[in-house]
Amino acid sequence: VQLQASGGGLVQIGGSLRLSCAASGRALNTYGVAWFRQTPGKEREFVAAITRSGSVSYYADSVKGRFSISRDNGKNTVTLQMNSLKSEDTAVYYCAISQSSNWGPALTRGSMYADYWGQGTLVTVSS
Repeated sequence: VQLQASGGGLVQIGGSLRLSCAASGRALNTYGVAWFRQTPGKEREFVAAITRSGSVSYYADSVKGRFSISRDNGKNTVTLQMNSLKSEDTAVYYCAISQSSNWGPALTRGSMYADYWGQGTLVTVSS
């Protein structure tokens, strides 16, 4: 499976970006999907996740109410809509997928027992 993360870029504080994670090589509907982010010198942190069916989503407290994760299994794509961006949202964002039945509790540790990771896309929020 290959994951292609895209949509990053430079945006002003308060602006919006939409990140996409496109999978190839295998159907995405058998995987939970999560977004993580990382800045230099810091550990990777969980941002948002969504279950295989898309019926349940999880968010870090820092992005709750501003970010929204969704998936289109027909297009093998997961999207992270990021609104009201803040300077502290600046990071490299990674998507990851997992077939583990226990990925939920691992999210807060910056993991989901991922089977695959995307290459990352840089989001820079600046004034």
